[in-house]
Amino acid sequence: MQIRFRELSLQGQSVPMSEVMNLTEPFEGRQDILSHGTVHANLHAKYEEGVVKVNGSLTLDLELSCSRCLTHTNQTIKLPFKEVFMQKPEEEDPELDEDIHLVVGDKVDLEPYVVENVVVGLPYIPLCDEACKGLCPVCGENRNQRDCGCKQDKIDPRLAGLADFFNKE
Repeated sequence: MQIRFRELSLQGQSVPMSEVMNLTEPFEGRQDILSHGTVHANLHAKYEEGVVKVNGSLTLDLELSCSRCLTHTNQTIKLPFKEVFMQKPEEEDPELDEDIHLVVGDKVDLEPYVVENVVVGLPYIPLCDEACKGLCPVCGENRNQRDCGCKQDKIDPRLAGLADFFNKE
């Protein structure tokens, strides 16, 4: 998926781009992602006042392992995509916005920017449900399926000696 400054400047209007990308790089080393589908990129590029603005969305299907109860869950994630590119000026401009990517040449490959947006947009702590109760720390039972009845008194370890003192009396 590439954009060309010259073509976009001549067209003067928003150019739609749609591509299905089979990426593996964003998912490497992620043990919570059991499987992933392709990334559907639906973008629009427009040349305005010397810069190219690329906007749109990225959509992908994931099979994740819940970080609380370890059950498998399927999620469709829709990520916003917004990048701004400008051909590198001959002189450095200290007032240039940090969010603008400077480009040498006429064309820009958008795949690294898609990968970056996917990596940043992946769930940090995947959950099957916001109200997931997780696993029992005593017996390991999934508390979403049934209550195990294990006693779970939480005592601050700094006060454990004080609890023993009161149990003797």
